[in-house]
Amino acid sequence: MSHEQATKKQLDAAAKTALEPIIAKKKAGQALTAKERMAIPAQAMPAQDAVARGKNVSEVAEGYSEAQALLEAERCLGCKNQPCVDGCPVRVPIPRFIAEIQKGDFKAAVDAIKETNLLPAVCGRVCPQEKQCQLTCTVGKGLKSIEKAVAIGRLERFVADWERENGKITPPAVKKPTGKKVAVIGSGPAGLTVAADVAREGHSVTIFEAFHKPGGVMVYGIPEFRLPKAIVQTEVDTLTKMGVKIDTNYLVGRTRTVKQLIDEDKFDAAFVGVGAGLPKFMGIPGENLVGVFSANEYLTRSNLMKAYDATRAATPIFRSKIVTVIGGGNVAMDAARMALRLGAEKVHVIYRRTLDEMPARAEEVAHAMEEGIIFDFLRNPNKILGDDKGRVIGMEVQKFQLGDPDESGRRSPVAIPGSEYVFDCDTVIVALGNESNPLLVKTTEGLVVDKKGRIVVNTDQKTSLDAVYAGGDIVLGAATVILAMGEGRRAAAAINELLK
Repeated sequence: MSHEQATKKQLDAAAKTALEPIIAKKKAGQALTAKERMAIPAQAMPAQDAVARGKNVSEVAEGYSEAQALLEAERCLGCKNQPCVDGCPVRVPIPRFIAEIQKGDFKAAVDAIKETNLLPAVCGRVCPQEKQCQLTCTVGKGLKSIEKAVAIGRLERFVADWERENGKITPPAVKKPTGKKVAVIGSGPAGLTVAADVAREGHSVTIFEAFHKPGGVMVYGIPEFRLPKAIVQTEVDTLTKMGVKIDTNYLVGRTRTVKQLIDEDKFDAAFVGVGAGLPKFMGIPGENLVGVFSANEYLTRSNLMKAYDATRAATPIFRSKIVTVIGGGNVAMDAARMALRLGAEKVHVIYRRTLDEMPARAEEVAHAMEEGIIFDFLRNPNKILGDDKGRVIGMEVQKFQLGDPDESGRRSPVAIPGSEYVFDCDTVIVALGNESNPLLVKTTEGLVVDKKGRIVVNTDQKTSLDAVYAGGDIVLGAATVILAMGEGRRAAAAINELLK
């Protein structure tokens, strides 16, 4: 039986058996050699059955058992040069937290993580560790496979879940009040990180969130089956216990401007972390038909407004039979997999390159394929077709082949003349990335942005305005949770220095 087919109970039993000689050796006062650690098998992540999970929104990955976590931790070599830390945007002390797991002290492990990352349960689930900390792992390189690297993210998730499930969460210590006020605009990963690091120093922090719930992309963009919203709320609750105030339904740029917050409300500094919420479209005929959605709208209705719960949902959702998702990133995977869970009979993903070039996480692509999502590679739509009532009935698609690499190093798709064809669908979800929402920029005089509307910052995240900083997707364009958090940490350090 393969790891992918094994149940959580089977994986746990196998891990317990493999741990026995390791525990015996430790009791005898003998340390494992590097060779012995490298020989320990990498632990697979238990997951829901592929068929069953396509019909529910419960979390797909079920998390390590304690035995699996202990065994996986023993694979870490504890490298003195700590290449994994260099690969982490927020520089989590990875060897130290894993060493605490090896000792069985899970609370010490999660406390070590929280020295630099207040969102371990989130990051353990959604960060692309295979492109960051695990990419530089010595074990993975030694075994010549990124899949064999120590599963840092899964271990981070394990200790964060252990802390929450056992009622052991303790908010970070907060210094005595300084009397200084900081406004954080946006409650996504960048904003939450700034709020935590600034609050630790004793400054008064207020988060202003446009939606009715805090969490940013973690609540409106990432589906429940990848990141349960209760976990995000638990992380937010930790901030409020530190004294951070959160004002929801507060649209900076309309409710108040940045200038008013600084000049009239007497905030000593402000951080702008409003994300990149303006969806891109293709500019092809038929995009205005009924049944065409941006992934932003589709996922916001499904996630934040719980459209999957038809009896209690706060919003309607388009009921589909054949869904086509355009794009190859994580958002495309989220939209396709959510469409399946909302009752679609078939879901296609159309991507103009091949599987090898897809920017989505390999794990998410694998999960989508297991669930029956159909991938149409080397394809791109020419136009969306509608009936006489203005509803989507199909799509004209062009076949492509790969040519020379483009500026990013990926091979450019080249259209094959005469290869157009039509296929039926009633829903099209466009998942081609996002641009910056222009509202805040247009209402903030003197705020310098680039040609794409992204806020321009210096090395410590300061904008062109005094005491105003920015970070996350509004600076980077659509990026990842952990990269946004890295920018938040830099901005918080600069704000704390400013307010000394």
